[in-house]
Amino acid sequence: MGKLTIKVEQMQPSLLVLAAGTGSRYGGLKQIDPVGPNGEIILDYSIYDAVRAGFAKVVFVIRKDIESEFKQSIGNRFTGVVPVEYVFQDLADLPTGYSVPEGREKPWGTGHAILVARDVIDEPFAVINADDFYARAGYCLLFKHLSTATDGDYTDYAMVGYILRKTLSDFGSVSRGICDCDRNGFVSKLVERAEIFRQDSDAYIIEFDGSKIMVSGDSLVSMNFWGFTPSIFDHLASAFRTFMSERGTDTDSEFFIPSVVGGLIDRGVAKVTMLENSDAWFGVTYQQDKATVTDKIRKLVDAGKYPEKLFP
Repeated sequence: MGKLTIKVEQMQPSLLVLAAGTGSRYGGLKQIDPVGPNGEIILDYSIYDAVRAGFAKVVFVIRKDIESEFKQSIGNRFTGVVPVEYVFQDLADLPTGYSVPEGREKPWGTGHAILVARDVIDEPFAVINADDFYARAGYCLLFKHLSTATDGDYTDYAMVGYILRKTLSDFGSVSRGICDCDRNGFVSKLVERAEIFRQDSDAYIIEFDGSKIMVSGDSLVSMNFWGFTPSIFDHLASAFRTFMSERGTDTDSEFFIPSVVGGLIDRGVAKVTMLENSDAWFGVTYQQDKATVTDKIRKLVDAGKYPEKLFP
C-alpha cells in the first residue's frame, strides 16, 4: 500500500472514521475482524478507496479502552500512507451541567462521535463507519463535492445514499436513516429508524409502540456516509445540549447524526446533496454476515477491483 502515499494540500478533505461502537449486535470488536484474502479488514478497503479518491488525512474516533489494540491492529498499518490522528469518544464528554446517568454504558451515538473530533478537523470532511464497505465510487463522489464545498445562505453538506434493500441483513434488524429527495437532488426529509427488518424485497419498521410500518425496498437510506463542512460541529454542539436536556437521563438513548441533519433540513438551515451510489454497500451487523462479506470481497479481488494483497 506504499504506492498510495499522498501529498497533503491545505484544506484538502479529510476522512473521519467512527470506530468506537461496542458491536453489541455483532458480539465482539468487529472493526478488527478479518474478511480479506490476506487478513484484511473492511476498514483496510475503506482507507484504500479513500486515499485513492484523494482524502488527505484520516481521523479515527475510538474508545480509550481499545486504543492500544486498535493502533496495533489497525492504525499502525497506515504509517507512511496517510496522516492519522485519534480522538476518543468518552461518555463523560458532555455539555457543562450534565453528567453520565447511573447505569449508562452505551456510547452516546454517531452525532456525539462526530462532535468529539471538533478540535482536530478544520476542513471539509467525510464520515464513515469503520465496519461498513461503501465501495470506491462513493468516495470519489464525496471527494468531488467536498473539494468545492462552501457554506453560504445554507450549510453545504452531502450524503452518499444507498438502496434500502441492498443494505438489510438476513439475520436481524438494522438502523437506517430513510430519505426523501426533492426534484433538485437535495435531501428533503431524513428520519432515523432503529428497527428495520427485511421482508422479501421490501422491509418493515418496528415503531417504539410495537406497531409495524411497511417501507419500500427502493427507498434511499443513509449509511452514515456523510460529507460535512466544519460548521457541523456548532450545530452538533447545540443539538447535543438539547438532546441531553430531553433524553440525557436514559441509559440507552442515542444521539443520531441523521436526526440532527434532518432537523437542520426541516428548519431550512442546511442543504444536503444526495449522491446516489451505484455500487453496492455491505457490512457486518451480525456474526452471520461475515461469511457473506468475505465472499463478496473475494469476488471483487478476483474481478481485479482490488489487489490480492493490499499491503506490500
